[in-house]
Amino acid sequence: LAQHGSRATLRSLRREQHITAMSSPPSTNLTGSRIYSCSVCRSHSAYHDDIVSKAFQGRHGRAYLFNDVSNVTLGGKEDRLLITGLHTVRDLFCASCSSLLGWKYEMAYEASQKYKEGKFIVEKAMVLHEGGWR
Repeated sequence: LAQHGSRATLRSLRREQHITAMSSPPSTNLTGSRIYSCSVCRSHSAYHDDIVSKAFQGRHGRAYLFNDVSNVTLGGKEDRLLITGLHTVRDLFCASCSSLLGWKYEMAYEASQKYKEGKFIVEKAMVLHEGGWR
């Protein structure tokens, strides 16, 4: 970070390394009453109905496993040792403001963890409930 001088510079470097995660165009507004949005810019990120599990742990506490997300970009692939073993993951960023929302599981090395492949972890602390539902 000291090499690049500022947090804004680091963000722009990360943004250059990202690719769009899903086929939907950036800043797509999701429709419906149970939507999660980025806690920084309120860009819609996921449907509640796409949650596979709420029993996950992220870097900042509780996290949700989703089948699908929207309006996000992905960082580069990296192997990461998580609570459940070694996985190849990509960090998940808001496409609008580049806030870190979670990660995508690309590959699980343990047979019992293969169900996570292609799914997304979104940290509860990084999203809001749009529309006031709980």
